[in-house]
Amino acid sequence: MLDIDRSLMLFVLVVFLLLIYLLNKIAYKPLVEFMDRRDSSIAKDLEASKNLSSNSDELYTQSNEVIGEAKNEAAAIRQKAIDEAKKIAQSKLEAKQNELESSYDKFLEELGKEQKELKNSILSQLPLFKELLKAKFSKL
Repeated sequence: MLDIDRSLMLFVLVVFLLLIYLLNKIAYKPLVEFMDRRDSSIAKDLEASKNLSSNSDELYTQSNEVIGEAKNEAAAIRQKAIDEAKKIAQSKLEAKQNELESSYDKFLEELGKEQKELKNSILSQLPLFKELLKAKFSKL
């Protein structure tokens, strides 16, 4: 029924082994080498990313420190500017108060002079008023 041909079986075995050998040389070894290179490249990239991650953490903390220092410095500059503005405003206020006080003193002096002049004027016209009053009382 079924005849097994030994020479054909041997030929198929040789062709099969030759095919495995050629596939190993042409396809499997380059594919394995490519996968090994890819794995090592991925491992190197992971290591580099870990280093960059740790560097970025350090840079983040440094940037936070710099920002904190800048905020403190800005607050100090702002406070210094406010203090200087207050000093300038206080000196201007004092100057204006002194000016107003001197003008008030001058006003009081002038008012005193006018009061004396008015008093002298009234006293000089007092006899005239007395005569006018006498004339008014005599008509009544």
